[in-house]
Amino acid sequence: MLELHSITAGYDRSRPVVRDVSLRIAGAEAVGLLGPSGCGKSTLARVAALLHRPDAGTVVLDGEPVGGYRHRATPAQRTAYGVVFQQPRLSADPRLRLADLITEPLRATGRRPEIPARLAELAPTVGLSDDLLSRRPHEVSDGQLQRACLARALVLRPRWLICDEMTAMLDASTTAALVAVVEEYRRESGAGLLAVGHDRVLLERWCDRTVGWAELGSSGAGG
Repeated sequence: MLELHSITAGYDRSRPVVRDVSLRIAGAEAVGLLGPSGCGKSTLARVAALLHRPDAGTVVLDGEPVGGYRHRATPAQRTAYGVVFQQPRLSADPRLRLADLITEPLRATGRRPEIPARLAELAPTVGLSDDLLSRRPHEVSDGQLQRACLARALVLRPRWLICDEMTAMLDASTTAALVAVVEEYRRESGAGLLAVGHDRVLLERWCDRTVGWAELGSSGAGG
């Protein structure tokens, strides 16, 4: 289970964008977090993914309280997540070929021997040809780059996926393809999902339940 208890967070302690918010996601559950731009849902997603330290509150991951964020999180907790952001060009190193972008987490965690097999498995799964794998971000479309970013999120076989407006910049066919990849991975692995967005129709079709931002509070939104 992924539990967020009374989270207050932001980028200016005097003006937090998230105030006393709680959310619980059961293992293998898909939860959609629906809200307008600027409401704080992406900040909450970054806290959930251990990428942003909250000003107050606690994150509990699979029964263990989180003691650190970003590189201070334990390796086991840090690698439990796969994260896909809205804007792939802001989350991709422009110097890397797509093949290296996808396998970067394996190199960072000392698992280089797994690179050939994981790349051969994931590239066709997300719809990337060998030709595309040899290109750099500026040589591919946003949709192709987001496919690579999704493969990168899956490469360590995470137990939790955080998709923060993953499809906001994509056309309908690419959106459908990437959602299908996420759901196939979840069926095979039992991973839980937090999908953040402002498209109610997409979230309600994709997720087991959808929680509106206005519904969140210190009492929690349980499964």
